[in-house]
Amino acid sequence: MKKKYIWIGVIVILALIGLWQYLGSRKQSSKIAFKTARVETGVITNYVTATGTIEPVVKVEVGTQVSGIVKKLYVDYNSVVKKGQVIAELDKTNLQSEYQSQQSNLAKAQSDYNYQKSNHDRMKTLHDKGLIADNEYEAAVQSFQSAKSSLSVASQNLQKAKTNLSYATITSPIDGVVLSKSVEEGQTVAASFSTPTLFYIANNLTQMRVIASVDEADIGSVLEGQRVEFAVDAYVGETFNGTVTQVRQNATTTNNVVTYEVVVDAPNPDLKLKPGLTANITIYTKESGEVLTVQPKALKFSPLQYDGVQGYSIDPASREMAEKRMPKGQGILWTLDGKVFKARQVTTGMSSKIATEVIGVREGDVIVLEASTEEQVKKSASSEGNSPFMPKRPGAGGRR
Repeated sequence: MKKKYIWIGVIVILALIGLWQYLGSRKQSSKIAFKTARVETGVITNYVTATGTIEPVVKVEVGTQVSGIVKKLYVDYNSVVKKGQVIAELDKTNLQSEYQSQQSNLAKAQSDYNYQKSNHDRMKTLHDKGLIADNEYEAAVQSFQSAKSSLSVASQNLQKAKTNLSYATITSPIDGVVLSKSVEEGQTVAASFSTPTLFYIANNLTQMRVIASVDEADIGSVLEGQRVEFAVDAYVGETFNGTVTQVRQNATTTNNVVTYEVVVDAPNPDLKLKPGLTANITIYTKESGEVLTVQPKALKFSPLQYDGVQGYSIDPASREMAEKRMPKGQGILWTLDGKVFKARQVTTGMSSKIATEVIGVREGDVIVLEASTEEQVKKSASSEGNSPFMPKRPGAGGRR
């Protein structure tokens, strides 16, 4: 029994020793440390992201204003056409017959007009001499006016028949490329209520545009002339450039989400961009030149709560500066001289989520970012440089 109690006592003592060492190690690891960084030179950018669709700058629907059977097609998908070039013909049999019928009607109306005019002139002469009654002359005048109206109607009907006959020959309204065709030879098209679309023709595929939908929260910072980068899934890893050319005022609401259309020009000299591709765009709303930058959290750090903790102290002049309210556009950065915090008043400029422009320090100056435990600081330092999740400016390999 004595041996049993001895062993129990030994175990308890060892457990207490282990607990003491564990608590001691935790206390050691929880010591306050301060994460620092250097003032760097970089470019600060603010940007807006959105998605859009690649479109030709000019795309024309070519249709027909008359009904009939498609007799001949002269173009196909991707055909290059010139303005005025014949691209299709409808069967002209009925239209030609109508045109000839109207020609006959016009000839008849012209003949009747000539007769009634001669009769009118003759009756006028007799009436002026008092040789015929007024009612006979008035009847001649009425017949002449009726013949004149009939001639005008016949002339208009002939012109309409001629126009409809010309509509059977379909020409390209612009220079461009045929994107699509909706008919085949032998197919009947009807133009009774609306103009059927036969072809889509794009003017110039070397100059495209992106119609992007920008969220209402971002549209206020988007202006004409801003630089744009965009990518399409068809060319992974490749970036295309453009410029904002129009910010449309009309809003679109989908599922309670309000967006505005932004038009981006997209030069396409090698014809890689195809109509209908989805583009993921980045609009650079603000861009600085090469400036001195710090992480924004450095301007939020204050050492006042750490004064006297673990031997840290604040320079008296710096304390006085820290206790004052900084005017707009001014801030304080902190440096560590051993265990003494010293303040550096700076002027702040353009800012993004990952960098803020500062004036009043030099490149390479080491400033304090935040307080943490020594263990956290070491862990952050070892992983931060290789983390794939650190924010990076699109298209610049992480340059701010």
